[in-house]
Amino acid sequence: MRIDKYLWCVRYFKTRSLATTACKKGHVRVNGAAVKPSREVYPTDKIEVRKDQVNRLLTVLDIPPNRVGAKLVDIYRVDTTPKENYDHLDLLKHAKDHYRKQGTGRPTKKDRREIDEYLEDNFDRDESNA
Repeated sequence: MRIDKYLWCVRYFKTRSLATTACKKGHVRVNGAAVKPSREVYPTDKIEVRKDQVNRLLTVLDIPPNRVGAKLVDIYRVDTTPKENYDHLDLLKHAKDHYRKQGTGRPTKKDRREIDEYLEDNFDRDESNA
């Protein structure tokens, strides 16, 4: 089976064309070598897929006849991705929360609420002191 079709069948990519594009860009490696989308995959091959800024490692157990359900994916592959790679993904998610530097651009809805809350608290204090 072709590598792009295999990655689509075991649900690493939503469409086969996305898997093909990832292969063409060099985000997919089989046994340490970058591969073209037409590269054949065999049991015991070690595949490294870079997706969402995380290097996912998997070992091919068997070749599926066609796209399989999410519950059956583990029959055809073993995910050997280290926990550190997923921790890196969590850090990226937290980093996106603080993407905008203070004072640049229009305030977000959350910023607006925080500003309103701050002003209400200060306004209430000023009235009580007067």
